[in-house]
Amino acid sequence: QLQLVESGGGLVQPGGSLRLSCAASGSTLDYYVIGWFRQAPGKEREGIACFGRSDDITYYAGSVKGRFTISRDNAKNTVYLQMNSLKPEDTAVYYCAADPITTGQRMCIPNDYDYWGQGTQVTVSS
Repeated sequence: QLQLVESGGGLVQPGGSLRLSCAASGSTLDYYVIGWFRQAPGKEREGIACFGRSDDITYYAGSVKGRFTISRDNAKNTVYLQMNSLKPEDTAVYYCAADPITTGQRMCIPNDYDYWGQGTQVTVSS
């Protein structure tokens, strides 16, 4: 079955950049739509960057739009989240998630995704 493992999190100063990776195994990501989510302390998990049913369609939360970019490398079976101009409020556990492409139209919300990684901590502090 599909398994997802996030990596690349860590401590970064405000204004810095970080690239998260989500490595898939057990199945090819060709069959899935992928999204990135995060959960800050005491807050609900939120969608921040998701592919549409086609990879040329992307959705971003207003809080990260223009700063974060979702991408994928099918040859490596890996999805990335490039994070630039990081702010303290970006501090959270970041998760990648997948949903079968056959599901049809979905929103960039946690309940619409079936498969999840364990998360990677991102801390932005001065």
